[in-house]
Amino acid sequence: MSLTSPTPIDTANEQALQRIYTARPYLVAVRPAREFLPQLGADTILHAGPPVAWEAMCGPMQGAILGAVQYEGWAADLQSAQAFVESGRIRLQPCHSLSAVGPMTGVITPSMPLMVVENREHGNRAYCTLNEGLGKVLRFGANDASVLERLRWLQQTVAPALHTALQRLGGIDLRVMMAQALSMGDEMHQRNVAGTALLGQALLPHLVRTVPAPEPLGAIAEYLTGNAQFFLNVAMAAAKVIMDTAVGLSGCTLVTAMARNGTEFGIRLSALGERWFTAPAPMPQGLYFPGFSASDANPDMGDSAIVETLGLGAFAMSASPAVAQFLGVGGWAEARRYTEEMLEITAGRHPHLLLLTFDDLGVPCGIDVRKVVETAIVPWINTGIAHRQAGIGQIGAGVVQAPLECFVQALDAFATAYL
Repeated sequence: MSLTSPTPIDTANEQALQRIYTARPYLVAVRPAREFLPQLGADTILHAGPPVAWEAMCGPMQGAILGAVQYEGWAADLQSAQAFVESGRIRLQPCHSLSAVGPMTGVITPSMPLMVVENREHGNRAYCTLNEGLGKVLRFGANDASVLERLRWLQQTVAPALHTALQRLGGIDLRVMMAQALSMGDEMHQRNVAGTALLGQALLPHLVRTVPAPEPLGAIAEYLTGNAQFFLNVAMAAAKVIMDTAVGLSGCTLVTAMARNGTEFGIRLSALGERWFTAPAPMPQGLYFPGFSASDANPDMGDSAIVETLGLGAFAMSASPAVAQFLGVGGWAEARRYTEEMLEITAGRHPHLLLLTFDDLGVPCGIDVRKVVETAIVPWINTGIAHRQAGIGQIGAGVVQAPLECFVQALDAFATAYL
């Protein structure tokens, strides 16, 4: 029995953890963004990370915005798209401001289909785009005709089919699926092989019964089974809907979001709501594809660090030693070290997301800003590496460390508000 009573901060943090642990994320729909986000007007584009002005955006982010303007039909070509954006007619805001998340550039427009994840325990929802696949894609800043054509195919063919399948299923329990994927070697940031296979297994019988012709059915099946990162976007929306349950708890020092826009890295603190604390986006460390090097890389970007905020990704690296090798950080022993280090800065261990390779320990959950500042241990994040120029795409993969400055700012602001 403890001889000391819990402090108000401890009590608030425990309340946040219980909300996180009891969350029940279900994938329930795939519909155009405008149907679920009425605030996303015809003049708005969402992007990853904390707020950033057009002039301060990195090359891939600007490239994705220009492609999105053409996708929506607001401009006919890149030149007119740039003039359209620079005229001030487009409102740019973070995905997180509307309960959404997006990988890498994270761009969302009104017509883009969003996967809808519903928290059946607490009633909130979160949203993420469909994963485009590999190669030349908007999330890495590519914006040519082939990119736009694929986005329209996702909108017109894939999204309606997935939505119909989900209605037949009554939704998919993602907490169960994520726990199973974790036990099968996924950490759900850079490795999503198991999660993608499990999701495809659940969807395909219903797609077969509802897609009216063999050709579109075959193309959809190839898309689902041939893109091992499809589940990443699903995991991101699930992590977002879970972590949002801890937003706005008075006296709580847990981090509810980490996100990057290629210019700045930002975090949010539970007690301080939607306020961002930012520092320059760091450069990833990792392995580069042939022909590329660190001199080609863009600073880190994307909302995908929401999975680390929950305790997946680099925090669960011990579940996925294959990812450690792919990211260039070593083998199983090094993978375990990442998880052990993250245990030092977290307040809890998730009771449903277990690490079978770590004596069934729950993933490190609930980044406590006090522990980060006290120890100077900052979160590790698994990440893809984008070329700094628009249109080239992914050039590698690796890890990145969150800047300590964000956490110092957040703790100072917390102390001003509460102490």
